[in-house]
Amino acid sequence: MAKGFYELPELDYGYKDLEPHISEQQLKIHHQKHHQAYVDAANAIFKLYDEAREKGEDFDVKAKAKELAFNAGGHQLHTLFWKNMGPADKNGGEPTGTIAEYIKKDFGSFERFKKEFSQAAITTEGSGWAVVTLCKSTDRLIILQLEKHSVNTAPRWPPLMVLDVWEHAYYLDYKNVRPDFVAAFWNIVNWDEVNTRVDAWLKG
Repeated sequence: MAKGFYELPELDYGYKDLEPHISEQQLKIHHQKHHQAYVDAANAIFKLYDEAREKGEDFDVKAKAKELAFNAGGHQLHTLFWKNMGPADKNGGEPTGTIAEYIKKDFGSFERFKKEFSQAAITTEGSGWAVVTLCKSTDRLIILQLEKHSVNTAPRWPPLMVLDVWEHAYYLDYKNVRPDFVAAFWNIVNWDEVNTRVDAWLKG
């Protein structure tokens, strides 16, 4: 069986389609430059692994494992991020479906959920992500902060909705005012995609 490599996913919408909340230039650079860099770096490590193993050569396993986790995590989270957004004319607003039921049960209201998630995103230290997941053991939605691209913070808690709050995600549009970017995100959340993830996780 041939060994696989990561590929940069195509977006489900055009680069202009998230405006005015995310500009064409911001989205294009984020997708084509930053996400592509994580894909390329992870694939380079895969190639190093393959070549070293074929030749019986040693390499710095500790350093490469950490580097691969960073870049593969970046690829995974960005892939989720693109899909849980969409044009504002068809997305945003209050959720419906399963995610809405969980928000009502666990937070009392969408406004409370929105406030807590926004605070998590705004206060993430340095570079990282705000994430919504669901713990089956407690049947609760949980909001997390992920440092950098760490996706192994909570084993078996899949990211169901993610927001990238690295500065490269918003600096061209919002400069250093992260709260404005977080506020804009609520206009383009693709709740249908979030529901698809929630329902698949509950059935899995």
